[in-house]
Amino acid sequence: MNPWPIDVLNILRSRLLRGRALSALLVCSLGLLAMATPAWAAVDVAKQVLIGADYSHQDLRGATFNLTNLRDADFSGSDLQGASLFGAKLQDADLSDTNLREATLDSAVFDGTDLSGAVLEDAFAFNTKFRNVTIDGADFTNVSLRGDALKALCAVAQGTNQVTGRLTRDTLGCS
Repeated sequence: MNPWPIDVLNILRSRLLRGRALSALLVCSLGLLAMATPAWAAVDVAKQVLIGADYSHQDLRGATFNLTNLRDADFSGSDLQGASLFGAKLQDADLSDTNLREATLDSAVFDGTDLSGAVLEDAFAFNTKFRNVTIDGADFTNVSLRGDALKALCAVAQGTNQVTGRLTRDTLGCS
């Protein structure tokens, strides 16, 4: 003979099932939250040879490409905010329409690189080499550049950035 009335057992069984359902829901929610983290958030491909790599239209915020050979790489339309490209070789790379805000570009080599429409606001690029670059509509707001780099960029600066609405020449401080 059962000392518990049937109603009490049914209530306990119902609450136990609800508790399991809530636990399952919590586990699923945590799984979805983990998937919401950008896939490239922890990418670290420092010191790699990635010639011709296609990173176009990717979320690469905070990624590390230090000392990486990225010749002919395609980053067009990608979000590289806060990324580190210290000493990266970006000859003939396509960085058009990229978000390079707060990126570390120091000692990188941009030779034949397309930076048209890119936003480099607050990027660190003091020792960056710029040769034969396309910067139509790029935004260099608050980017510290060496005098020789600034002179070379001002010589080819033109256009208005479609994201910020700023003139490229104004963001460089060209006279």
